[in-house]
Amino acid sequence: QVQLVESGGGLVQVGASLRLSCAASGRAASSRTMGWFRRAPGKEREFVAAFSWRDGSSYYADSVKGRFTISRDNAKNTMYLQMNSLKPEDTAVYYCAADKAATPRELIYYSGPYYPDYFGQGTQVTVSS
Repeated sequence: QVQLVESGGGLVQVGASLRLSCAASGRAASSRTMGWFRRAPGKEREFVAAFSWRDGSSYYADSVKGRFTISRDNAKNTMYLQMNSLKPEDTAVYYCAADKAATPRELIYYSGPYYPDYFGQGTQVTVSS
């Protein structure tokens, strides 16, 4: 049963913008928090951003704050990540995630060996200089 499906990745130039989408279905759609992680080649999984379906609060990694914006469409059970002013270091596979209990700030703890309740297959973002 597919729970989270990402789309919107691609190859762009430095300074460009991209918008990623994550469509949630099944139990994932009723999670407390949804967010994004990324994994660059040779690096560990990194938290990017998250928001709470419950109260609309959001939390961002320092590396993307001011450039990325997370949003949602409740009617479509879809989360978005608007990425502006992209840099080569933003190149990574971006994963959608959802958790039944964690707050947006707590989702960062899943950057290590543990995974949130739901985790997508990923979409590649490549920023070329």
